[in-house]
Amino acid sequence: MSTSSVRAVSTLPALFAAIALLGCGDPPSETGDSASAGSVTIASVSVTATATASGGSDTASSDSDSNGSDSDSSAGTTDAASAGSDSNASDGSDSNGSDGLKFDLGDTPDIGGGCSDGMGGLVDESFIWIPGTSDGTVAKIDTRTLVEVGRYAIGPAGGSESASRTAVSGDGRFVVVNSRGTGRSTAVAANVADCVDTNNNGMIDTSLNSGDIRPWESDECVVWTNVHPTWGGSAQQGPRGITWTIGDWNEATCSFINQKVWLGFLNGSGEGHLVRFDGETGIQEELLAVPGWSGSGYAPYGGALDPDDRPWFTGLRGELVRVNSDQNPATVTRFNQPGNIQTYGMTVDPDGNPWMAGCSGPVSTYDVDSNEWFSVPGTSACHRGMAIDHDFHVWVASNGPCELVEIDGATRTVINKHQLAQCSTPIGVSVDVDGYVWLVDQAGWAWKIDTANVGGMQQIPVSGNHYVYSDMTGGQLKSVTQPPG
Repeated sequence: MSTSSVRAVSTLPALFAAIALLGCGDPPSETGDSASAGSVTIASVSVTATATASGGSDTASSDSDSNGSDSDSSAGTTDAASAGSDSNASDGSDSNGSDGLKFDLGDTPDIGGGCSDGMGGLVDESFIWIPGTSDGTVAKIDTRTLVEVGRYAIGPAGGSESASRTAVSGDGRFVVVNSRGTGRSTAVAANVADCVDTNNNGMIDTSLNSGDIRPWESDECVVWTNVHPTWGGSAQQGPRGITWTIGDWNEATCSFINQKVWLGFLNGSGEGHLVRFDGETGIQEELLAVPGWSGSGYAPYGGALDPDDRPWFTGLRGELVRVNSDQNPATVTRFNQPGNIQTYGMTVDPDGNPWMAGCSGPVSTYDVDSNEWFSVPGTSACHRGMAIDHDFHVWVASNGPCELVEIDGATRTVINKHQLAQCSTPIGVSVDVDGYVWLVDQAGWAWKIDTANVGGMQQIPVSGNHYVYSDMTGGQLKSVTQPPG
């Protein structure tokens, strides 16, 4: 394995006040055989990163596909590298300095500080966050009551924001939504204690239901937004793949601190930029440049975390990349994927092995320890998003044919291919805190699925068009992280 150092990459300074805030081809022949693959590790060069969370509005470039999906082409793989100095952000506190916050509605009690849920400080709640690709919003749905309890604008450009990826922190406190059309990432707080009373009226002004969408910059649970300064400017180059790190458990505050967000986009020359932000403030702390990104001309397509707190990214029908964030400075290792895999959606399992959903191609996994690729027999289709449940079953959305594929992750074999009561374009898959599988259909609904009774799935209407592949619940982080204590 060769190692080399390359030029440092600096981020453009930007200092603003933090706002309160693809089509599928014909499927190739499937394979169940393993294949070995080479990898190369690139050393990074330290630089000072000073870009901070910005709040300006911008115009958006629209995606080429009106339905919110991406087109594709084949691409080769090259070697790479890059830069960024590490820094740790301190734990934030409530900006109001009061004992509790108030909602802007009558009978809701004030929210006190500390943790008293008897679960090690982890709030006993569960939400799924579904981006509205058609209108530039994100919907917050209680996974237990099935009620949409809020919807938030994620940028000023409406549908031209072209949201397509979300990531939820492991404790469920925050979601970050990527807008591929505008080069923007926006964070929303799940709990009023993390929102900010920017107009100083003594309450938190925020969305309360699906029809209550506040104007941009007026919802006080939208806590930060960034337009990435090195983004290339086109919808293909806009941010997609994204994951949180779990952070550090703080016994004194009964909460996680130092939670980071890693995400990827392309610059104007096709160089992959993998950047790290402080999850609470949105301040960019590190940038790794990956020259000649292999991803069919698209930004890093999927992102997920492994048990060693290292982010993995995939290129669309391209390469597999690991960020070695356990090294200082961080490095990037690039893995060449066999050509039949045709990566689309992705995740990482509790053993630290990445899984790829091919379109058109098989569902596959890379065994890190043996350096081998395995494809699951009988899974050649146009697969989209994927997630792994508490029993190590891999659930994959399929568009050709239209179904939900269930795979035994340990044996890498198909358990079942489930028909859906209504099926248009199933896209995103996530697992909630209670172990239910969620499948989001692009056409305007989601399914809540009891894995022991798939046929009894519940349909939840979610207005708009929803093109999403990433972790909408925080379930992927929970699957690879030990609970505190």
